Amino acid sequence: MSSYLSAHETIAAIRSGKTTAAELATEALERIQSIDQSGYELNSVLAVSKNALSDALNIDKNLPLAGIPILIKDNIEALGLPATAGSLALTNHPVKKDAELVSRLRAAGANIIGTTNLSEWANIRSTTSTSGWSAVGGLTANPWIHKHSAGGSSSGSGSAVAAGLVTLAVGTETDGSIICPASLNGCVGIKPTVGSVSRVGVIPISDAQDSPGPMARSVADAALLLEVLSGIPDLVAAANSTEPLRIGIVKSWLSGDAGTDQLFEAAVQALSKTNATLVEVKLSAPAESISNDEYECLLHELVDDLAAYLTVRTDNEIVSLSEVVKFNLANAETELKHFGQELFDAALELGGRARAYNRKRSRNLQWATETLDKALADVDVLIGASYSPAWESTLGKGDDYGKNSWITMAPAIAGYPIGTVPMGITEGLPVGLGVVARANGEAKLVTAMAQIESALGLGVLKPTFTK
Repeated sequence: MSSYLSAHETIAAIRSGKTTAAELATEALERIQSIDQSGYELNSVLAVSKNALSDALNIDKNLPLAGIPILIKDNIEALGLPATAGSLALTNHPVKKDAELVSRLRAAGANIIGTTNLSEWANIRSTTSTSGWSAVGGLTANPWIHKHSAGGSSSGSGSAVAAGLVTLAVGTETDGSIICPASLNGCVGIKPTVGSVSRVGVIPISDAQDSPGPMARSVADAALLLEVLSGIPDLVAAANSTEPLRIGIVKSWLSGDAGTDQLFEAAVQALSKTNATLVEVKLSAPAESISNDEYECLLHELVDDLAAYLTVRTDNEIVSLSEVVKFNLANAETELKHFGQELFDAALELGGRARAYNRKRSRNLQWATETLDKALADVDVLIGASYSPAWESTLGKGDDYGKNSWITMAPAIAGYPIGTVPMGITEGLPVGLGVVARANGEAKLVTAMAQIESALGLGVLKPTFTK
């Protein structure tokens, strides 16, 4: 079957007998072999399940996901898969049970065929880290132009979906880690309201900001996966809603990249011809102190939250961030080959949650919620450009984030939902349009994303695989 059928079309084909879950699993594994592991060498898949084919034989095709193959990010626990967060420190500590979100997926009939590569430790280790690189998985490529970044930290999930390896994947985001790779690879991504999808069994950074979420090639497919992950009903129906919306245009969420911003202006023009009401919303860019507070809050939380996770995962062998730091130093030839761990060092110096954290978090949360609540007071959603086109991956020299908007920051800090849809192609690379909604406003978010997707009329973007 075509690797670019939608999830809904694929599920219908399974139920009608045109294909089977086993045939789909076999085809997906063959694509991984021919595109990911050899050929183009996308390198988006970190590990494949040994049970992918046997599991496919035992899935009830009447379940919501009907046996469709799915990839999950390798910081999510699933039995038989590594869940290393890309770090060698966890390779000898097998997963003991499925993460809660994985149990939900399996109960809904998903066939979890493997895990995706990611920016190691979800990009919280170094300021000069390269998105898409991990010591376990190597460097993920962009399916449009091989030498360009796949974004991060859900690099492999975005790259694999865009490349047609699978129809659906799960990523995670603290700030930008779903929206970035979805935008850079040309697919749809949603970070839902923090807490709406279980984080139990997901390697943490921040209890306040972490959330798993769906990555797909259409809004309707992302809505289907999010329904299963979250239990929020009627999201697929929301993707088909023609309800007139009030959409806030945030000009300060332009990227500074000429091609990207021109595509955003064209998108606004396309929306002006629909039944949506467009309202310009003025927001001031955050002061540097806001960004500093967020980063330090994440580091404070990392110290506590990762220690709590490791203590259970490793049977007390590696029980703290400081022991991960020691492990990396002892294995510097692999772990520290391209960049260091100065953010880990900074986190240890700051320490866990205490008065200093509480002050920073209070300031940060107040800014984010006041900014978004004011902006959303008279509209259903806010839109802006998300990221400029994918930069070239330069191992050891960091990522070129210079021309990206600050659209992910306030939603990340406040825990509000954010999504992205493909906006077009510039310089041979895709860029995304970001959409932000109120807390627990997933239905409005999905409706807006679907209406924008329809207004733009791009269909599914198929990568050029330029090498």
